[in-house]
Amino acid sequence: MDTRESRKAPYIVRPSTAILTRGFDPQFSVGSARPAVFRSSTYVFTSPEAAERAFDVALGRTHLAEGETCDLIYARLSHPNAQILEDQIVPLEPGAEAAAVFNSGMAAISTAFFTFCGTGASFVYTTPVYGGTQHLIHQVLEPLGMHGVAVPAGDGSALAEAIATTDRLRMVFIETPANPTLRMTDIAAGCRAAALREDRVLVAVDNTFLGPTFQHPLTLGADLAIYSATKYLSGFSDMLGGVILSRDPELVTQLRGTRALLGNILQPDECWLLDGRLPTVTLRMNRQSKNAERIVRALTGHPGNRADPLSVALHRPRAGQDPRRAVQVPGRDFLVRASRREESSLRVPAAAQNRSRCRQSRWSRDARVSSVDDDALRALRGRKGQGGYYGRARADLGGNRGLA
Repeated sequence: MDTRESRKAPYIVRPSTAILTRGFDPQFSVGSARPAVFRSSTYVFTSPEAAERAFDVALGRTHLAEGETCDLIYARLSHPNAQILEDQIVPLEPGAEAAAVFNSGMAAISTAFFTFCGTGASFVYTTPVYGGTQHLIHQVLEPLGMHGVAVPAGDGSALAEAIATTDRLRMVFIETPANPTLRMTDIAAGCRAAALREDRVLVAVDNTFLGPTFQHPLTLGADLAIYSATKYLSGFSDMLGGVILSRDPELVTQLRGTRALLGNILQPDECWLLDGRLPTVTLRMNRQSKNAERIVRALTGHPGNRADPLSVALHRPRAGQDPRRAVQVPGRDFLVRASRREESSLRVPAAAQNRSRCRQSRWSRDARVSSVDDDALRALRGRKGQGGYYGRARADLGGNRGLA
């Protein structure tokens, strides 16, 4: 039976409250206040006609009427935990009307390209871009006959020109801030340029770094907001996940149709885990941002700091700041990462995950900072002890300070 709360009366509470219970009806879990985990692979049809209707809806051949529900079919197509999560996450992204969940961030990105860009189609994308996305473009999409046009992140005029002049353009893919340079791209400007074309061009934004707390692509005109839920949404590096949200439910219906064929839906257990963490996303990201700001404040006071102001004080969205900062100390680029709980607190070089595109760099003990907030380092530690990133970062920031 369909568990979507959206079929009922609309919520009249604020999004931050709606996200606590939206999408879940206790009657489907024997009155449980929280949803159960539905590990079933197949479901029982109420009638042959209901089965036919369910397949048509699941594969995107038709749409549910207002207030209509339909039977579930097979967990590769959809399952109760995915439906609950997809409804619950919508209020978290301003402007969103529907969502689809995937078993990783790359699964979400791949599904978006496969759904909206076919053989012979073109897409514009900002660079640098996450390594997985770069490999997808060059090793999968281009050999399949899709044409990618790369534009430097932050270059608004180049982005507008590429959007205006690229033939058979189907999608603009913006990753902002860029990985690993953190260069910002003007989402609204990209959307305006796409709107000037006679043919419809979708704008998709990888919002993993700043959203959903600090950046809202859909309110700026984007069609798709894409997340690796593995990062801030989940927050503890113990699961993989991906999400795409949209202002247009029809686009999400198309994505679900492709997802059903690829079989990359997020599994019930992971949906259940992510479902319970969504209400704290804003609290966690705000705290992480404040912790990172403390470290940046201390590092920028170092006499050898040569940080680019754009690196230290990133573009500040309305709601707050990015919980990532870049700081330069003598001869080294430090990326202060106040991200997931067990993520390293200081990572050197800033482009550690993209070495193929950036110069090699090594840990340096040249830079020592006399006063770094113990609480911030403790909150951001990668692991206890002297080993790994945390131990080396702590040594570089003044030796053993007796942190737990």
